[in-house]
Amino acid sequence: MKAIWTILLLVTSNIFMTFAWYGHLKLQEMKISSNWPLIGVILFSWAIAFFEYCAQVPANRIGFNENGGPFNLMQLKVIQEVISLTVFTVIATLLFKGQALQWNHLVAFVLLILAVFFVFMK
Repeated sequence: MKAIWTILLLVTSNIFMTFAWYGHLKLQEMKISSNWPLIGVILFSWAIAFFEYCAQVPANRIGFNENGGPFNLMQLKVIQEVISLTVFTVIATLLFKGQALQWNHLVAFVLLILAVFFVFMK
């Protein structure tokens, strides 16, 4: 059950992370934040990133094997990266219409899945 909670929290964290890191670009595209000063954009992103950390930190604590979780540190990191890129790809292709998924992106994802496979090998 800890593995499922860890993954769900990582997905949640990465949704917030993607919006914190790239959401301001969509707001700018929509002419909402075009006139915001850079510090305003940074503070806006930090406000969203707070919720990222509210999910990321518990995910790592719950999932880490030294805290009774099922994953070692390397496994946690690779899982997080795969989730991060998956969430980013879904959000980018849905919100940013000019960002099409191409064959080389799919190859990269296959390689990431292989990374997960290899990091879990004994």
